Amino acid sequence: MRTYIFSIIVLFIVYLTPAHAFQKDKDHFVVVLDAGHGGHDPGNLGSGYKEKDIALKIALEVGKELSKHKDIKVIYTRKTDVFIELRERAAIANRADADLFVSIHCNAHHSSANGTETFVLGAANTQRNFEIAKKENEVIFLEANYETHYEGFNPNSPESSIGLGVIQEVYTENSIKLARLIEDNFSGKLSRKSRGVKQASLWVLHNTYMPSVLIEVGFLTYKPEGKFLNSSSGQTSMAIGIRDAILSYKDELSLNVGESIFSDKLPDKQPPIENETIPETKEVFPNIVFKVQIAASSRQLEPKPYNFKGLDNISRKKEDGLYKYYYGYTSDYNEVQRLQNEAKAKGYTTCFIVAYRDGNKIDVSEAIKSTSN
Repeated sequence: MRTYIFSIIVLFIVYLTPAHAFQKDKDHFVVVLDAGHGGHDPGNLGSGYKEKDIALKIALEVGKELSKHKDIKVIYTRKTDVFIELRERAAIANRADADLFVSIHCNAHHSSANGTETFVLGAANTQRNFEIAKKENEVIFLEANYETHYEGFNPNSPESSIGLGVIQEVYTENSIKLARLIEDNFSGKLSRKSRGVKQASLWVLHNTYMPSVLIEVGFLTYKPEGKFLNSSSGQTSMAIGIRDAILSYKDELSLNVGESIFSDKLPDKQPPIENETIPETKEVFPNIVFKVQIAASSRQLEPKPYNFKGLDNISRKKEDGLYKYYYGYTSDYNEVQRLQNEAKAKGYTTCFIVAYRDGNKIDVSEAIKSTSN
């Protein structure tokens, strides 16, 4: 068991090395939609309905709606009735360096249980949650050479699930945030019964290095719910609820970096800059780098334009327990003034210029006075 947990931790470290962690698509918010099951794995067949078909139709509808937004890129783990291994579903999301992984499923139970549930990864399973995890993880047995690919993981063993929480732990907060938005939409906007946000040891979530959720849109075994989910109107309704939650989540991330969390005061002795036309001539200071600090936050956000009101060329650095976000990179003081005005026009009204010499931050006034043109 110790060997298994250690191997999981090693995998996590590998996935977060620079080769995997750099952003491949800086212009889009990337969402991977995963329709559960497929091909020779039908999922559950409650009330005669096929989970794999319903999950796919909802996933495609969510993707169609999200694709209407130019700053969102949608990737599917499958778009047709094919079997995709669990490990490949996570790998698709990791290769895309996705911002979200959303897996869509339908539930089943021998009782008259009904309602939606959205899961995030966690090791502290209740018996009921373990049964859900066991059901979803057992697809592993349908894969060739599963013993090799899943390093001795046994879906039927509660002990095997303990190590699964290690990798996704860093993304738990945002995963729960998305899950809560989804369930609130199901219960509030759609008037569906919500069974809440839960944690379970789901393999399909454990190996992704981004916020990830698994949605159980309802119980096919409960005939009224199965009929609703098998209908075109029901599938569209659930897809809209998921879409709206993803859009709300994305908007919340954008708001997390802005004036409300801006923590630094304007430094002393910084030359005043008015919102006026900056001379087009260059005023270059060798060995000095100027940037515009636009925000500071306790949250680590990707330096993508959609997180910073469309500004590109964003860099991030952790200092004094905060992530600080900078716009631009230049040795030309006139250019950095222009960048500051541009940032102010975008709404970062208290942004300010910072200067670096040999990688060390110095006062802007010192940079200008101590360096000859």
